[in-house]
Amino acid sequence: MLILDVFSPLLLLLLSILLPRYGCGAADIPEDTTSEFSVRLYHQLQAAGDQDNIIFSPLSVALALGMVELGARGASLEEIRQTVGFSHLLPGVEFSLLQNLTAALSGDDTHYVIRFANSLLLQEGVTFNPEFLHLMRKYFRADVETVDFSESAAVAEQINNWVENHTESKIRELLSAEDFSSATRLTLVNAVYFRGSWRNQFRPENTRTFSFSRDDGSEVQTLMMYQQGDFYYGEFSDGSQEAGGVYQVLEMPYEGEDMSMLIVLPRQEVPLASLEPIIKVALLEEWANNVKRQKVEVYLPRFKVEQKIDLRSTLQELGIKNIFTNDADLSAMTDGKDLHIGKAVQKAYLEVTEEGAEGAVGSGMIALTRTLVLYPQVMADHPFFFVIRNRRTGSILFMGRVMTPEVIDPNDQDFDSM
Repeated sequence: MLILDVFSPLLLLLLSILLPRYGCGAADIPEDTTSEFSVRLYHQLQAAGDQDNIIFSPLSVALALGMVELGARGASLEEIRQTVGFSHLLPGVEFSLLQNLTAALSGDDTHYVIRFANSLLLQEGVTFNPEFLHLMRKYFRADVETVDFSESAAVAEQINNWVENHTESKIRELLSAEDFSSATRLTLVNAVYFRGSWRNQFRPENTRTFSFSRDDGSEVQTLMMYQQGDFYYGEFSDGSQEAGGVYQVLEMPYEGEDMSMLIVLPRQEVPLASLEPIIKVALLEEWANNVKRQKVEVYLPRFKVEQKIDLRSTLQELGIKNIFTNDADLSAMTDGKDLHIGKAVQKAYLEVTEEGAEGAVGSGMIALTRTLVLYPQVMADHPFFFVIRNRRTGSILFMGRVMTPEVIDPNDQDFDSM
């Protein structure tokens, strides 16, 4: 039977640590107690791209920063703890928290698949602290190996192959030879892969072409899925006209119901940019706690979101600065005082589609009627915000927005064959 699959969101976080005076970089961020940081990061990315889709993984950022934090001391350590949201914890508790969280999320693969993979590549001939390597394996189960970064092409190929293998070939060619030099001393790689099927699956024969109105006033044709089913739904208001008054929140669980996608949709005539400023941690909790299970008519476009982010400037804006400078203290990694973070890249991919539905899509238009609607109707035919989260822990696996879904050309010869 054909199913709708929220298929393989995956994500990759790469940090290269370079000698001073070489390279740029970025680092990474949030997690369970780091919801505030997750939202702040989203707002930074939103400000950088007016009409762009967004996809990133706060959890993967938290894991990568956790690996950096293991080797940090002094101001470098405190900036990470303060900015990410660990400062209220006893020193070191965050590592057990990250370890337990990833174990809990990846423990049940009968209903969904979440895979975490961490790798540490060291420059040949550089001596690293044995305790640092031990803790990397203990808390992050990181693979540790030595390479010669001066052989930049070979190292890039090795890392890209590793990432591709751990993300079911969804993340390709993350890095190039230009990302490394003889100054590179250490590279941390973190990959997260997720695949889940809806608890309530869409029937592919109900998918039709549909007009999607972008916030810049243009329209594109997309494939719109439809179903009437039991979901968690609520209508909320910001109490002013900033977000256009009332907006809709729909929570769609995956099989097993531990993981879900939360979709936040403004009124059709209200740009998503009007709603985004009100997104806060307290609102995320309010949405999750106050949506009620009921029958809802759902129109959701097929969409594919992919984004590669250089997080250095974003993290510096959020308060993590020291690790990117000559004053960085990463002395817990090695006795040398001359290391700093040189590069951080996150690449995420999320696809919402029907598995094997190529032969089941019709080419007719669905009428945009809202007359005689018996149940609440969520018509996602304009930009929306989304979160993929664990409903038990509140951990945010992915966060983003869809400004433009998967675009199709009804006049294309290949379309009729669908």
